[in-house]
Amino acid sequence: MNPIDRILDKSLAGGRIDLEECVTLLESDQIEKMGHVANQIMLRHHPEPITTFVVGRNINYTNVCDVYCRFCAFYRAPGSTEGYVLTNEDIFRKIQETLDVGGTEILMQGGTNPDLPFSYYTDLLREIKQRFDITMHSFSPAEIWKMKDVSNGLSLEEVIRQLRDAGLDSLPGGGAEILDDRIRMKISKKKGSWRDWMDAMETAHRLGMNTSATMVYGFGETMEERAMHLLRVREAQDKCIQNGYDSLGFLAFILWPVQPDNTNLRVEKTKPEEYLKMLAISRIMLDNIPNFQSSWVTMGPEIGRQSLHYGCNDFGSTMIEENVVSAAGTTHKVNISSTLEMIRTAGKIPAQRNTKYEILRVYDENSVVEKDFIMQN
Repeated sequence: MNPIDRILDKSLAGGRIDLEECVTLLESDQIEKMGHVANQIMLRHHPEPITTFVVGRNINYTNVCDVYCRFCAFYRAPGSTEGYVLTNEDIFRKIQETLDVGGTEILMQGGTNPDLPFSYYTDLLREIKQRFDITMHSFSPAEIWKMKDVSNGLSLEEVIRQLRDAGLDSLPGGGAEILDDRIRMKISKKKGSWRDWMDAMETAHRLGMNTSATMVYGFGETMEERAMHLLRVREAQDKCIQNGYDSLGFLAFILWPVQPDNTNLRVEKTKPEEYLKMLAISRIMLDNIPNFQSSWVTMGPEIGRQSLHYGCNDFGSTMIEENVVSAAGTTHKVNISSTLEMIRTAGKIPAQRNTKYEILRVYDENSVVEKDFIMQN
């Protein structure tokens, strides 16, 4: 039996893939074979032919940032005439518009703005929660660390606790890139170590908050560095499960290639086939994370549809607004109707979920009229 078949058979039998085996898969070009196994593993978590999505909006409250990531086309340096901070009224309007179309989630992220005090975030969260019944899935670990820097001595745990108490519901996984310090020093020297990213996530888990994990590849990292990223995410999820935290830890994993257009990063775009391979291997490796989101924003709707057969059970957000990836020249936008169509043409049944992956409604097979449908997860 060749090494790829042996590793895939081990995974199908319930065995765990180690670092060396993950590297072997990453170096292989047997994409369809790995995709088939990833799909089988996905079906163990989600046996019903349902693909979920969330109706949400990205709100980029500021583009001012002082970490200067080489791969980012969105940020503006402090003092730039092109820098902005949205007014609270603008943010409230965007949230109301989201609720008006049935949205349930706000992904509020921005740069690491050194001019905003910690009270800006806690006051804003409280005002949002006083006005709206909506889930705040907001602020990446890099933003959390900037809040700690401007908090006049608060610990990381106290910063996250105060954000939680003010109305923050869960943390998105942005800023993970590759969880390896060699590559991080190359592309985002001021963003912190891989351990900084993980400490923010593990602290949130300990405080009962769910999070998501991400990976951005294509920076010139080695296959071993990619494998270490996946192993570190898996180990953190194991820790959360073994310690019995109220949080379920990483509820989802999202993967996409770097988008180098309009940035200071000189790398070539990776091919769509590489995305499908990375997705399949991630699903095989991360056996303790239940949900995988399709990255149609970066890959486009067609690859997004194919991803539903390579380990994804979720189509992510309808993304009423998205600015960061768009700034890098990637502008795939999908509305609810086309989301339903793409999920159906992939042979799946579409269903709207909330941030905790609880299904709110399943859509009728032959129309866009929804059926209210409550499922116990």
